[in-house]
Amino acid sequence: MRDNEFGAFLRARREAITPAEVGLPTGPRRRTPGLRRAELTTIAGISVEYLTRLEQGRDRHPSPEVLGAIVDALLLSTDDREQLWLILGHDKPTALCPRVAEPPGQAVRPNVQAILDRLEPGPALVINRVCDVLACTGGYRRLAGPLGVLDADAPNLLRYVFTDDRARVAHPEWARIADGLANVLKLGFRVDDPHSADLAAELTDAAGASFTSRFETPAAVLQRTGAERWVHPEVGELVLGFEIVELPDVDQRMIIYLPADEATSAALDRLDGRQPGALRAVSG
Repeated sequence: MRDNEFGAFLRARREAITPAEVGLPTGPRRRTPGLRRAELTTIAGISVEYLTRLEQGRDRHPSPEVLGAIVDALLLSTDDREQLWLILGHDKPTALCPRVAEPPGQAVRPNVQAILDRLEPGPALVINRVCDVLACTGGYRRLAGPLGVLDADAPNLLRYVFTDDRARVAHPEWARIADGLANVLKLGFRVDDPHSADLAAELTDAAGASFTSRFETPAAVLQRTGAERWVHPEVGELVLGFEIVELPDVDQRMIIYLPADEATSAALDRLDGRQPGALRAVSG
């Protein structure tokens, strides 16, 4: 880690959280809206002296137990946990992902399925941390099905992109798609997690350097919005904007696609058997 990134991160998050958020009284004589060191250490069950050493960079390697206590006490969001992992390095500490050793979820909550139903006929899907496709809209089936994405009994985006030759035809910017999916696996990876480790080993054997060269680089913060170029055998080239939504508490993500230009909008309408203009292009 560079300089004292870890200590600076802890201090910034401590100063950003209010006493009320952790159930402490605010009081009339506070010089800062954030937590005092003594307040954070009381919640986390560590000493003020040790927290001071961490924030000042005199100790940069807390135990998993201490790190977990601090992470929980600071109420870190998913984005904050990802950022902290990037600071600490590739071997993701257990404390930053306490549920990661459990099997990747294979079912979506009823409310999530209801959201997918409301998104019809737009293309949308839900994946877990190893990129299994758990559920999708009919619009996504009509978009991705003819490309072979859903051919497997248990479709997985990583296996498709890295081991199916059709993926390189379907995605003219294949390298960028591969970068993004490898990063998703890295963000959910831990050395003692057999589920993501087994998939990484499988892809290493099947895809070789095209996978390992990406998986062995440091992880980056997830790109949650952007655009992708697809080539569909029935309607030709498409430009699809995407939004990725984190689903709390289940280690899943919803990916929603929208046409990024009028030609793509018309093409999706043709796939869905709808009148032109049913799905409007979205820019920006």
